[in-house]
Amino acid sequence: MPRPRNILFVLIDQLRADAVFGALAKHVNLPNLRAFQQDAVSFTRNYTVVNPCGPSRASILTGQYAMNHRAVRNGTPLRHDTPNIAGEMRKAGYLPMLFGYTDTSNDPRVSHPNDPRVQSYEYHLPDFHEMLEMRLEESFPWRAHLRKRGYHFDKYWDLYRPVAAQGGKPKLNDPALYSAEDSDTAFLTDQFLDRMRGFEGQSWFAHLTYIRPHPPLVAPAPYNQMYDPTRLPLPKGLPTAADEAAVHPFFAAPNADIASFVEGFPDLEPSEENIQTLRAIYLGLASEVDHHIGRIMEYLRDSGQYEDTLIVLSADHGEMLGDRHAWGKHTVYDAAYHTPLMIRMPDNATQAGSQVSALTESIDLMPTILEWVGQDIPNAVDGCSLLPLLRGEDPDDWRQYSFSELDFGDPITPTALQTALGTTATTSCLAILRDTRFTLVQFAADLPPMLFDTAADGEMVNVADHPDYQSDLFRLTQQMLRHRMMYQDHTLSFDMITNAGPRRSQRHRFGAHD
Repeated sequence: MPRPRNILFVLIDQLRADAVFGALAKHVNLPNLRAFQQDAVSFTRNYTVVNPCGPSRASILTGQYAMNHRAVRNGTPLRHDTPNIAGEMRKAGYLPMLFGYTDTSNDPRVSHPNDPRVQSYEYHLPDFHEMLEMRLEESFPWRAHLRKRGYHFDKYWDLYRPVAAQGGKPKLNDPALYSAEDSDTAFLTDQFLDRMRGFEGQSWFAHLTYIRPHPPLVAPAPYNQMYDPTRLPLPKGLPTAADEAAVHPFFAAPNADIASFVEGFPDLEPSEENIQTLRAIYLGLASEVDHHIGRIMEYLRDSGQYEDTLIVLSADHGEMLGDRHAWGKHTVYDAAYHTPLMIRMPDNATQAGSQVSALTESIDLMPTILEWVGQDIPNAVDGCSLLPLLRGEDPDDWRQYSFSELDFGDPITPTALQTALGTTATTSCLAILRDTRFTLVQFAADLPPMLFDTAADGEMVNVADHPDYQSDLFRLTQQMLRHRMMYQDHTLSFDMITNAGPRRSQRHRFGAHD
């Protein structure tokens, strides 16, 4: 009887890469992720190709750049005929099980306007088999669980407000209404473990998505006060918000502020005390997720499934967390795009604990999983399988840069950024190209580019106007243009209709060589 070939695909929402391997790592306790690193291959320069949540997950699940799938905002539909990992895994004979959410808004052309599928941007990708709904703005099973356990709340969003122990006015780092054993993270893990026991002994594919440490930043005890805010490093950035605004017109426009990251504190000021407190809660939530990932790894080992399971663990995007006087991920800086990625592949013990510094992208996860199960990768997929890198190989034509996008407009209600910059829904977008030294940012609107040199002051200084960097600016702009030309949608461009019927050529995928 052949061994099962299982896939566990875990995404942690809004987890910064440097909390796992980087500057913040020594300030946060993540024992289970650290232990997993010793079993896995870590990709230390992995970037999401688009922000925020919905677009990022659309790219992860389709393997496409946002310029191709065009689900560029939370609430922008993903075309119903776009190949995706769930549909392709069905072709491979797997039931694609979803525990959590995908934030992939459904195509309104195939649903009636009254259909719930097109009344929530958080609805799941249709090809998935939804085992448990756990959406940030809905989470009906979790609500039912809390009420069954005796918790009382008038409004759903009250669950995201800290609660003072003796009543009265709560502090930022007071605990959540619920205990740690009843948190959204705990409930999701409990449900996953309970239901996966029925699939033991057969091949399975499960996509498990944790909403934490995504805001609102509230944590149950003891995670709400696990870290002392005064002992955490201060955010990186220029001395004042005004200094940051002077870097480029994009940063002078309004964006997410500290008050939007917590419920019940609408007038919260960005004081050092408040910033450090929220950073501490964020790290506490990360530690809570780590605890429950440890439970899952323990289950896989105890049930004898660990050695037969490809485990892919990453995040959809990063988080500024006060760096550069900014919050969220609607920005151009690495902290919002650099994500942790760790993959444990069965029968790959020689590479366990190794690190790969080659540039990888979030769109690489889908083709990696498909190749591992032996399923053909659709020509529409832009990403590259990571199997060669997992095996310790060094492909000579691997990509030399990464590419990311951000759409900061809204076609229905213009965003504050869009209004301040005077851009339209069409021109409210930017692209980011990172090579081993430089980061280039170009805008669709008539806004100046940005260029950062990691060999000098990095993201702290925009050198786009500096005379010594004009050749680099020109070269990287050319590379960005070439990238868009090479990676335009290839869903059918490798097909030909001939007298003998349709024929197809397979797209080559190593780096930028199509």
